[in-house]
Amino acid sequence: MSEYKWRDEGGGMADREAFDAYVRERWAPLLRTATLLTGDRQSAEDLVQETLVRAAQHWSRVQPATADAYVRRILYTRSVDAWRWRRHQPDPVDIASRPESVDGASEPADAVDTRLTLAEALRRLTPRQRAVLVARFYEDRTETDAARVLGCSVSTVKSQTRHALERLRVLAPELAATFGREETLR
Repeated sequence: MSEYKWRDEGGGMADREAFDAYVRERWAPLLRTATLLTGDRQSAEDLVQETLVRAAQHWSRVQPATADAYVRRILYTRSVDAWRWRRHQPDPVDIASRPESVDGASEPADAVDTRLTLAEALRRLTPRQRAVLVARFYEDRTETDAARVLGCSVSTVKSQTRHALERLRVLAPELAATFGREETLR
């Protein structure tokens, strides 16, 4: 991670040490989540670094008990912001150029095909829909927890989950069993 010039807002070295400890402990989980949000490792590393730079700027005001929620909120927000900028850029992925699977492919190849198909379908969701699916199913958060982390209402989490799963069923019908779980509105 690039070195951030630490700004002393009153906490001094204690804040820096607490931040460094947080980064050492949470780097891998943040990177996994960012990879799911962005779709590739390099963009995920950039996203985590940008997120941590933002978090470091105000670390002296972050309560240790809520540090992870604070950082994850920045992560999700930065992901959506980046998507808004990139959505005006041409899409380098030409779906028609993707090779078809070969009949009689081995199981590992089938697993790779499944992961690639799912990754491609996830990239075609809106950032908010991806963020909701990551929070709900990858991080196994409740609707209430996901709403708190994402900074939206529980009904938004429910509707975005429903819309995202419907969209995934259209984008990758061959994977319907993977995301066949119905979300019920309560």
